[in-house]
Amino acid sequence: MKEKEKIITINIEDEMKSSYRDYSMSVIVSRALPDVRDGLKPVHRRVLYGMYEQGALFSKNYRKSARIVGNVLGKYHPHGDSSVYDAIVRMAQSWSLRYLLIDGQGNFGSIDNDPPAAMRYTEIKLKKISEEMLLDLEKETVDMKLNFDDSCKEPIVLPTCIPNLLINGSSGIAVGMATNMPPHNIVESIEAICSYIDKKKISIEELMKYIKAPDFPTGGIIYGYEGVKKYFLTGRGKILLRSKVHFEEINNRICLIVDEIPYQINKEELINKTLKLVKEGKLEGLSNIRDESDRNGMRIVYNIKQNVDKQRLLNNLFKETSLETSFHVNNIALVNGKPTILNLKDLIKHFVNHRHDVIIRRTKYDLNQAKNRAHIIEGFYIVLNNLETVIELIKSSKDRNDAKKKILIKYNLSEIQVKSILELKLNSLTKLENKKIKEEYIHIRKKIYFLKKIISNKFLQKKIIKKELNIVKTKYGDLRRTEINYLGLENEVYNNKFVITITNTGYIKKNYLNKYKIGVTYKCKKNNLEKIIIAKNYQDILFFYENGKYFLLKVFKIPEVLKKSKGQAIQNLIKINKKEKICSSILIEKNNDKKYLNKNYVILITKNGIIKKTTLIQYYKNPKNLIKIINKDYIIYAKLTNENSEIFIAEKSGKIIKFDESTIKKIALKNDLYIICINDLKKEYILVVSEKGFVKISNSIGIKTINVTKKTGFLVAMKNVINKNDIIIINKYGLTFRIPIFLIGRGRRGRRGRRGRRGRRGRRGRRGTKGIKLINLKYDDKITYVAKVEYDNSLNIFN
Repeated sequence: MKEKEKIITINIEDEMKSSYRDYSMSVIVSRALPDVRDGLKPVHRRVLYGMYEQGALFSKNYRKSARIVGNVLGKYHPHGDSSVYDAIVRMAQSWSLRYLLIDGQGNFGSIDNDPPAAMRYTEIKLKKISEEMLLDLEKETVDMKLNFDDSCKEPIVLPTCIPNLLINGSSGIAVGMATNMPPHNIVESIEAICSYIDKKKISIEELMKYIKAPDFPTGGIIYGYEGVKKYFLTGRGKILLRSKVHFEEINNRICLIVDEIPYQINKEELINKTLKLVKEGKLEGLSNIRDESDRNGMRIVYNIKQNVDKQRLLNNLFKETSLETSFHVNNIALVNGKPTILNLKDLIKHFVNHRHDVIIRRTKYDLNQAKNRAHIIEGFYIVLNNLETVIELIKSSKDRNDAKKKILIKYNLSEIQVKSILELKLNSLTKLENKKIKEEYIHIRKKIYFLKKIISNKFLQKKIIKKELNIVKTKYGDLRRTEINYLGLENEVYNNKFVITITNTGYIKKNYLNKYKIGVTYKCKKNNLEKIIIAKNYQDILFFYENGKYFLLKVFKIPEVLKKSKGQAIQNLIKINKKEKICSSILIEKNNDKKYLNKNYVILITKNGIIKKTTLIQYYKNPKNLIKIINKDYIIYAKLTNENSEIFIAEKSGKIIKFDESTIKKIALKNDLYIICINDLKKEYILVVSEKGFVKISNSIGIKTINVTKKTGFLVAMKNVINKNDIIIINKYGLTFRIPIFLIGRGRRGRRGRRGRRGRRGRRGRRGTKGIKLINLKYDDKITYVAKVEYDNSLNIFN
């Protein structure tokens, strides 16, 4: 053993624990987690401060990235150039940060994960918003610390007036913990902060009225609000993010267009994974994918094969690919050097406290500067009042120091005052300059009074914070990019209304109801439309066959295709043989409501006049036939009633008969009958349409609904309607017309409006009249089918 060598015996387990603890705390505090006050990690803070120090400001020229990296490495951050340059790149990428902190010139990568150019090729300078974060740094607003080699100082935190942690979020992995904080809109964030300043005891629920949800740089849609609410309340939660998409018709084919993708998703990787799933057969219905994105925005085109249910395909894409993703929120930041999990109110509270500290320190600095200036001006006053004596003293002095001593003793001044007096120029002794000095003194005394008031008055501090925040909001405020769907995708998709059409050749399809605009005609191909059903995706349709069988079909399972397409063969959706024919259908509006299912009934009527009445719930419980068909009989009608309905049966000749539902047991029926069920004759009217385009609405009952003549043609439809209904009419060529009920009956005097004399007579026409001509048809044309829908105010009735 060498002399003076000392060996210390320690326990290796304790040493390992101590060393690992030191290492983990170093990573947590010095690298991975942001400070709650300025929302920056050390490397980002050092980059911004280094650029500010070098003069790479927004109003100045760009500086080489390599020059900034070298300066930051040499002075503040000795951890390798890649760590510094990677931080610079991220702060300059529009898809990474909601509000950019660095203005980059050159190649800084892409959302396809293309790498940025080397630092020697790119140039950078501070964004204007970054300068706001460094404002008042020279006024001793924050503490400074020595750098790694004690050669210079750097700020511990920036005196930011920008709520950076809220508006840009942060992510990082430390030892034993991680942070993942989403960005938010700056307007919403500032409004929430101002509301907290006004009312310190404000609840998180009240703050959520201002700052509604995260606002990601890549846009997208947040589906569901539970995850957002949870992380606002607790600091942890899961947000469901989906791409913003729409369907578009390109070259007579429906295509899915992706306009925005979720945050932190690689576009190229998304496309490649989707193509791989298509090749493996896990994702059917796509023929090709094209990336048409350019500098104007994102556009990914998914070509969809014919006769594919586009909504089901979209749901599969969300399930199998990154078009849907989850953002797991974990709000962990450093509070007084300790990692702390923070809810929404905590984030705002710590930022506001920081602003209070900055304003107090800035005000104290300004107060000291003002007092120093006032002290010097007081010396000037003495010179001005004793100008000749002071000049004589200076003239009689041997040198500068002698003059300084004489004035110091004569007027009991401080050294600073005397020094300033001796540095006065002769032109400062003019009357005009004397006046300026006096005015400056009055102004600076007022300033000192105001600055003292700020330090002692917390209300004034709050007022200043709010004023500065509102200036920031005006400068940098913008609209939300990320949409919020509070109910979630399922409710949105399931509540859409569709027009379901069935052709005489057995093809079925659905299209959005809002595509059938009022007054606009649509034409199908040679397949004549036989049935129209208006339904929502979550509802069921009960189909009846002539032989007594029935089948329940979910609306969302019906394919949505182009209006020009014939759709999908109905045999592919429901269990039906080619010989079996659908005779009737019932829309079940509340399929999950047991009360509705138990209190509504299905009345089946056969050709031979047999009537069978069964509760609706039996069709969900019993998979077998609920009526036996014998002697070559077959079902012709199925109607939904509530046990108290009035049943109306009309012939094609226009004759009509009314029955009370409870009195019907068996009736004699003929061909071409039309049956409706009405619950309240005071609210509902009977609408009849003839094959030549004549229509009449009435609530009076007689032996005829409409006077059938050669001019009118036979009766083709009878519906129970209310004022808020529209009707969709189809002719034999497949043309469809959508018309509101309240417009029916307007003749030449239609200008009198809905309650005009002519309109009232047309709507509630007299018994036995032929009604009014609604549609002009060609000599060989005729109406074949009529459906009713609820009137939609969003549609233009004069379109």
